[in-house]
Amino acid sequence: MDFTIPPEVEAYRARIARFVADEILPAEAEPDAWDAHGNIAEPRLSELRARARAEGLWCLQLKPESGGQGLSKTDMAVCYEEMNRSVFGPVVFNSAAPDDGNMMLLEMAADDAQKARWLAPIAAGEVRSSFAMTEPHPGGGSDPGMIRTTAERDGDDYVLRGRKWFITGAEDAAHFITIARTSDDARRGLTAFLHHRDDPGWRIERRIPIMGPEEHGGHCEIVYDGLRLPADRVLLGEGLGLRATQMRLGPARLTHCMRWLGLAKRCVEIARAYAETRHGFGMRLADRESVQIMLGDLAMRIEIGRLLVMKAAWALDQGSRARKEVSMAKIHVANLLHKAADVGIQINGARGYSGDTVLEWIYRYARQARLVDGADEVHQMVLNRHLADEGRDFWTWPDAGG
Repeated sequence: MDFTIPPEVEAYRARIARFVADEILPAEAEPDAWDAHGNIAEPRLSELRARARAEGLWCLQLKPESGGQGLSKTDMAVCYEEMNRSVFGPVVFNSAAPDDGNMMLLEMAADDAQKARWLAPIAAGEVRSSFAMTEPHPGGGSDPGMIRTTAERDGDDYVLRGRKWFITGAEDAAHFITIARTSDDARRGLTAFLHHRDDPGWRIERRIPIMGPEEHGGHCEIVYDGLRLPADRVLLGEGLGLRATQMRLGPARLTHCMRWLGLAKRCVEIARAYAETRHGFGMRLADRESVQIMLGDLAMRIEIGRLLVMKAAWALDQGSRARKEVSMAKIHVANLLHKAADVGIQINGARGYSGDTVLEWIYRYARQARLVDGADEVHQMVLNRHLADEGRDFWTWPDAGG
């Protein structure tokens, strides 16, 4: 087991670290750099994106022929963690959700014509995208088999009807990937479709208010009331929507974890800096055993998260679907992020609860981590299913000679 980072990946990590420190963190400290929804405002974002692109730090996750840098999943784990030292980081490098997962899916599943029309503009930063799967009750959430949005064949076209909600980025998105039911077949009943915001027959019903800060475009409820799409809008093939969903969600869950590790480390960074200088009752906070225990425990939890993420990334790079590895990483890192923000606020006291640091931002954001891309309990059920199927082999190491 070799955890050595290749020199070229370390070079990317170091360049990202410098860019975040010199360019993005100063912007994060500027009140005018924020929009009304707790994200980086468009003028500042455009400026920073142009600089990131000029420095070759753009779309690390895509192949060079798709406009990226060709990094593997393990390479991405190193770099994404570094990007999210700032809450603005990932979107500057075009590595933020939902575009990140959508681009990776389109690169894997789209044909050449679809890549030119639907992937290239996202990779170039010209448009944003959205992935529309989750539905209100009694429709599908974590269980895609419950999806009720339908796509009925009408000649050479499909006509979509249904409702989706909590669709991230929908208000600002131009390109959509939506999952609809084309038959009642348990395995091949779903189909993935591509559509543009200007296509008639759908609408955004509302932008749903949430507790935390928002991605650009918010979280929306959308209605399909006769969206007509030609057959060339089918992604991967009719009846292969479940496969498309699985192709997207595994890597996307893991890239969330990569980014969350960066935010967790930022919480520790802010907490340590304050504890080093804050005095009370005759001593520094950093010299108090209770504070040392909190920070030491967080350091250990972050390292456990890094190992889980790296193992899952390695498994994906080997061609595995890495279901249990991704589920373990997702559960641990989501809870870690919430814990790190909570501890950071506790050590900073009222300062941490205020808007003087990004800790309160991270705390509000962190609560959704245990829900998005599958709640904790769903992933725990997945792990139990693997345990029931595999028994003691659940913990088997990969064998190079096997």
